[in-house]
Amino acid sequence: MNIEGKNIIITGGSRGIGREIALTLAGNGANIIINYSNNKSKALEVVEKIEKMGVQAYAIKADISDFIEADNLIKESLNKFDKIDILVNNAGVTRDNLLMRMSEDDWDTCMEINLKGTFNVTKAIVRKMIKQKEGIIINISSVVGITGNAGQSNYSASKAGIIGFSKSIAKEIGKKNIRVNVVAPGFIKTDMTDKLSDKIQKEYLKGIPLNTFGQANDVANTVLFLASDLSKYITGQTIVVDGGLSI
Repeated sequence: MNIEGKNIIITGGSRGIGREIALTLAGNGANIIINYSNNKSKALEVVEKIEKMGVQAYAIKADISDFIEADNLIKESLNKFDKIDILVNNAGVTRDNLLMRMSEDDWDTCMEINLKGTFNVTKAIVRKMIKQKEGIIINISSVVGITGNAGQSNYSASKAGIIGFSKSIAKEIGKKNIRVNVVAPGFIKTDMTDKLSDKIQKEYLKGIPLNTFGQANDVANTVLFLASDLSKYITGQTIVVDGGLSI
Protein backbone atom coordinates (compact mmCIF):
# COMPACT_ATOMS: atom_id res chain seq x y z
CA MET A 1 0.00 0.00 0.00
CA ASN A 2 1.84 3.05 -1.27
CA ILE A 3 0.89 5.81 1.16
CA GLU A 4 4.36 6.40 2.59
CA GLY A 5 4.96 10.10 3.20
CA LYS A 6 1.31 11.05 2.68
CA ASN A 7 -0.23 13.58 5.08
CA ILE A 8 -3.62 12.53 6.42
CA ILE A 9 -6.29 14.12 8.62
CA ILE A 10 -8.56 11.77 10.58
CA THR A 11 -11.51 13.32 12.39
CA GLY A 12 -12.52 11.53 15.56
CA GLY A 13 -9.18 9.76 15.50
CA SER A 14 -8.60 9.36 19.22
CA ARG A 15 -10.65 6.23 19.86
CA GLY A 16 -12.53 3.32 18.33
CA ILE A 17 -12.49 2.90 14.58
CA GLY A 18 -10.80 6.28 14.07
CA ARG A 19 -7.91 5.27 16.30
CA GLU A 20 -7.43 2.02 14.41
CA ILE A 21 -7.52 3.85 11.08
CA ALA A 22 -4.87 6.27 12.35
CA LEU A 23 -2.56 3.49 13.56
CA THR A 24 -3.01 1.45 10.38
CA LEU A 25 -2.26 4.35 8.04
CA ALA A 26 0.69 5.45 10.16
CA GLY A 27 1.97 1.88 10.16
CA ASN A 28 2.11 2.16 6.39
CA GLY A 29 4.24 5.29 6.48
CA ALA A 30 1.72 8.15 6.55
CA ASN A 31 1.93 11.28 8.71
CA ILE A 32 -1.24 11.80 10.72
CA ILE A 33 -3.31 14.65 12.13
CA ILE A 34 -5.59 13.36 14.90
CA ASN A 35 -8.65 15.54 15.31
CA TYR A 36 -10.48 15.26 18.63
CA SER A 37 -13.28 17.20 20.31
CA ASN A 38 -12.84 16.57 24.05
CA ASN A 39 -10.46 13.84 25.14
CA LYS A 40 -7.01 15.35 24.69
CA SER A 41 -5.24 12.63 26.67
CA LYS A 42 -6.60 9.88 24.40
CA ALA A 43 -5.58 11.83 21.32
CA LEU A 44 -2.07 12.33 22.67
CA GLU A 45 -1.81 8.61 23.43
CA VAL A 46 -2.46 7.88 19.75
CA VAL A 47 0.04 10.54 18.70
CA GLU A 48 2.68 8.96 20.92
CA LYS A 49 2.06 5.52 19.43
CA ILE A 50 2.30 6.91 15.92
CA GLU A 51 5.52 8.81 16.58
CA LYS A 52 7.12 5.55 17.74
CA MET A 53 6.49 4.25 14.22
CA GLY A 54 8.89 6.86 12.86
CA VAL A 55 6.35 9.18 11.25
CA GLN A 56 4.93 12.55 12.26
CA ALA A 57 1.70 13.00 14.20
CA TYR A 58 -0.17 15.89 15.82
CA ALA A 59 -3.42 16.22 17.79
CA ILE A 60 -5.69 19.16 16.96
CA LYS A 61 -8.84 19.96 18.88
CA ALA A 62 -11.88 21.05 16.87
CA ASP A 63 -15.64 20.74 17.10
CA ILE A 64 -16.30 19.85 13.47
CA SER A 65 -20.01 20.66 13.78
CA ASP A 66 -18.90 24.31 13.81
CA PHE A 67 -17.67 25.47 10.39
CA ILE A 68 -15.19 27.99 11.82
CA GLU A 69 -13.59 25.31 13.98
CA ALA A 70 -13.55 22.88 11.05
CA ASP A 71 -11.88 25.53 8.90
CA ASN A 72 -9.33 26.19 11.66
CA LEU A 73 -8.63 22.43 11.79
CA ILE A 74 -7.60 22.55 8.14
CA LYS A 75 -5.56 25.73 8.62
CA GLU A 76 -3.73 24.31 11.64
CA SER A 77 -3.11 21.05 9.78
CA LEU A 78 -1.57 22.98 6.90
CA ASN A 79 0.67 24.77 9.38
CA LYS A 80 1.96 21.35 10.45
CA PHE A 81 2.17 19.92 6.94
CA ASP A 82 2.30 22.15 3.87
CA LYS A 83 0.01 19.74 2.03
CA ILE A 84 -2.86 17.45 3.02
CA ASP A 85 -3.17 14.45 0.72
CA ILE A 86 -6.02 12.54 2.34
CA LEU A 87 -9.00 13.40 4.54
CA VAL A 88 -10.83 10.71 6.51
CA ASN A 89 -14.14 11.98 7.89
CA ASN A 90 -14.71 9.54 10.71
CA ALA A 91 -16.09 11.54 13.65
CA GLY A 92 -19.60 10.56 14.64
CA VAL A 93 -22.03 10.04 17.49
CA THR A 94 -25.17 8.04 18.22
CA ARG A 95 -28.24 9.20 20.09
CA ASP A 96 -30.45 6.11 19.79
CA ASN A 97 -34.13 6.12 20.60
CA LEU A 98 -37.46 5.25 19.04
CA LEU A 99 -38.90 8.13 17.04
CA MET A 100 -41.76 8.67 19.52
CA ARG A 101 -39.21 9.16 22.30
CA MET A 102 -36.50 10.93 20.34
CA SER A 103 -35.85 14.53 21.33
CA GLU A 104 -35.15 17.28 18.85
CA ASP A 105 -31.72 17.63 20.44
CA ASP A 106 -30.97 13.94 19.81
CA TRP A 107 -31.86 14.43 16.14
CA ASP A 108 -29.91 17.65 15.78
CA THR A 109 -26.79 16.30 17.50
CA CYS A 110 -26.49 13.40 15.03
CA MET A 111 -27.09 15.66 12.07
CA GLU A 112 -24.70 18.38 13.23
CA ILE A 113 -21.76 16.10 14.03
CA ASN A 114 -22.20 13.22 11.59
CA LEU A 115 -23.51 14.95 8.48
CA LYS A 116 -22.82 18.66 8.88
CA GLY A 117 -19.40 17.86 10.34
CA THR A 118 -18.53 15.89 7.21
CA PHE A 119 -19.73 18.80 5.07
CA ASN A 120 -17.79 21.36 7.13
CA VAL A 121 -14.40 19.63 7.02
CA THR A 122 -14.76 18.63 3.37
CA LYS A 123 -15.75 22.13 2.31
CA ALA A 124 -12.84 23.57 4.29
CA ILE A 125 -10.27 21.39 2.52
CA VAL A 126 -11.62 20.89 -0.98
CA ARG A 127 -10.35 24.20 -2.39
CA LYS A 128 -6.81 23.26 -1.29
CA MET A 129 -7.12 19.86 -2.93
CA ILE A 130 -8.38 21.43 -6.15
CA LYS A 131 -5.44 23.85 -6.12
CA GLN A 132 -2.93 21.02 -5.63
CA LYS A 133 -4.75 19.02 -8.36
CA GLU A 134 -5.07 15.87 -6.31
CA GLY A 135 -6.60 14.50 -3.15
CA ILE A 136 -8.53 11.66 -1.56
CA ILE A 137 -11.58 11.97 0.67
CA ILE A 138 -12.86 8.92 2.56
CA ASN A 139 -16.09 9.30 4.49
CA ILE A 140 -17.15 6.81 7.16
CA SER A 141 -20.86 6.08 6.98
CA SER A 142 -22.64 2.98 8.34
CA VAL A 143 -24.56 0.00 7.05
CA VAL A 144 -27.66 1.49 8.70
CA GLY A 145 -27.36 4.39 6.29
CA ILE A 146 -28.27 1.82 3.64
CA THR A 147 -30.64 -0.53 5.49
CA GLY A 148 -32.07 1.68 8.23
CA ASN A 149 -32.49 0.43 11.79
CA ALA A 150 -35.27 0.73 14.34
CA GLY A 151 -34.33 3.15 17.09
CA GLN A 152 -31.69 4.85 14.94
CA SER A 153 -33.67 7.09 12.59
CA ASN A 154 -31.42 10.06 13.36
CA TYR A 155 -28.17 8.13 13.01
CA SER A 156 -29.39 6.28 9.90
CA ALA A 157 -30.51 9.50 8.24
CA SER A 158 -27.19 11.22 8.95
CA LYS A 159 -25.21 8.27 7.60
CA ALA A 160 -27.42 7.97 4.50
CA GLY A 161 -26.82 11.68 3.97
CA ILE A 162 -23.07 11.07 3.96
CA ILE A 163 -23.46 8.56 1.13
CA GLY A 164 -25.52 10.97 -1.00
CA PHE A 165 -23.17 13.83 -0.21
CA SER A 166 -20.14 11.75 -1.20
CA LYS A 167 -21.63 10.65 -4.53
CA SER A 168 -22.49 14.23 -5.39
CA ILE A 169 -19.09 15.74 -4.65
CA ALA A 170 -17.36 12.82 -6.37
CA LYS A 171 -19.12 14.01 -9.54
CA GLU A 172 -18.23 17.64 -8.84
CA ILE A 173 -14.49 17.24 -8.27
CA GLY A 174 -13.51 14.05 -10.05
CA LYS A 175 -12.13 16.06 -12.98
CA LYS A 176 -9.77 17.75 -10.50
CA ASN A 177 -8.17 14.36 -9.74
CA ILE A 178 -9.89 14.08 -6.36
CA ARG A 179 -11.48 10.78 -5.39
CA VAL A 180 -14.34 10.54 -2.89
CA ASN A 181 -15.46 7.22 -1.44
CA VAL A 182 -17.41 5.87 1.51
CA VAL A 183 -16.84 3.01 3.93
CA ALA A 184 -19.99 1.69 5.60
CA PRO A 185 -19.16 -0.53 8.60
CA GLY A 186 -21.62 -3.01 10.05
CA PHE A 187 -21.41 -4.33 13.60
CA ILE A 188 -17.81 -3.56 14.56
CA LYS A 189 -16.55 -4.42 18.05
CA THR A 190 -15.64 -1.17 19.80
CA ASP A 191 -16.11 0.40 23.23
CA MET A 192 -19.44 1.73 21.95
CA THR A 193 -20.80 -1.67 20.89
CA ASP A 194 -19.45 -3.38 24.00
CA LYS A 195 -22.01 -1.39 25.98
CA LEU A 196 -24.83 -3.33 24.29
CA SER A 197 -26.33 -6.22 26.22
CA ASP A 198 -25.41 -9.81 25.37
CA LYS A 199 -28.99 -10.36 24.23
CA ILE A 200 -28.82 -7.53 21.69
CA GLN A 201 -25.42 -8.67 20.45
CA LYS A 202 -26.68 -12.22 19.94
CA GLU A 203 -29.65 -10.91 17.96
CA TYR A 204 -27.31 -8.95 15.67
CA LEU A 205 -25.08 -11.99 15.22
CA LYS A 206 -27.99 -14.05 13.88
CA GLY A 207 -28.23 -11.73 10.89
CA ILE A 208 -24.53 -11.84 9.95
CA PRO A 209 -23.75 -14.59 7.38
CA LEU A 210 -20.08 -14.72 8.38
CA ASN A 211 -21.29 -15.39 11.95
CA THR A 212 -18.84 -13.03 13.62
CA PHE A 213 -18.61 -9.37 14.49
CA GLY A 214 -16.17 -7.17 12.62
CA GLN A 215 -13.02 -5.73 14.12
CA ALA A 216 -11.85 -2.14 13.81
CA ASN A 217 -8.93 -3.24 11.63
CA ASP A 218 -11.41 -4.61 9.07
CA VAL A 219 -12.57 -1.05 8.52
CA ALA A 220 -9.06 0.39 8.77
CA ASN A 221 -7.75 -1.95 6.08
CA THR A 222 -10.56 -0.89 3.75
CA VAL A 223 -9.65 2.75 4.35
CA LEU A 224 -6.02 1.88 3.62
CA PHE A 225 -7.06 0.39 0.28
CA LEU A 226 -9.05 3.52 -0.64
CA ALA A 227 -6.17 5.75 0.44
CA SER A 228 -3.73 3.93 -1.84
CA ASP A 229 -3.20 3.86 -5.59
CA LEU A 230 -4.66 0.36 -5.66
CA SER A 231 -8.05 2.13 -5.76
CA LYS A 232 -7.02 4.89 -8.18
CA TYR A 233 -9.95 4.19 -10.54
CA ILE A 234 -12.60 4.05 -7.82
CA THR A 235 -14.69 7.07 -6.85
CA GLY A 236 -18.23 7.74 -5.68
CA GLN A 237 -18.53 4.24 -4.25
CA THR A 238 -19.66 2.82 -0.92
CA ILE A 239 -17.80 -0.24 0.34
CA VAL A 240 -19.82 -2.11 2.94
CA VAL A 241 -17.78 -3.86 5.67
CA ASP A 242 -20.44 -5.83 7.49
CA GLY A 243 -19.86 -9.59 7.15
CA GLY A 244 -22.96 -9.78 4.94
CA LEU A 245 -25.36 -8.17 7.42
CA SER A 246 -26.96 -6.00 4.73
CA ILE A 247 -27.53 -8.81 2.20
